[in-house]
Amino acid sequence: MKDVKKKLMILTAVLLLCGVVYAKDYEVKKKAGDYDVNVKIDKNPPVVGDNNVEIEIKDAKGGYVTDAVVVVEYTMPAMPGMPAMKYKAITVLDGNAYKGKINLAMSGSWNVEVKITKGDKTSKAKLSIDAQ
Repeated sequence: MKDVKKKLMILTAVLLLCGVVYAKDYEVKKKAGDYDVNVKIDKNPPVVGDNNVEIEIKDAKGGYVTDAVVVVEYTMPAMPGMPAMKYKAITVLDGNAYKGKINLAMSGSWNVEVKITKGDKTSKAKLSIDAQ
């Protein structure tokens, strides 16, 4: 009986650990002008193919920005025998976050630029991700 309880405890710990490891989003915090930008991607690391992206933007007072147009542009520089790749994803406001989908065409390093347009002003947050 003692061995069964011990095995169950170990199995439970392993399953919880796996759940925590796989549940963690890829998350990056950046500045874009006066804004604090929090970018989350639902896979860590991001993968070739579809990745859901969620972007929260806060102003200088800490309030959520929910009246902007947010576009995610992602590029992979040219390499020998391969032209540069450039894509754009439009986001949709859902609660306090802007949500969209990026489709990474191949593994490797991608440059990501979050463009936040409010009124006649555009602010940008730049980051780099490695798709696997």
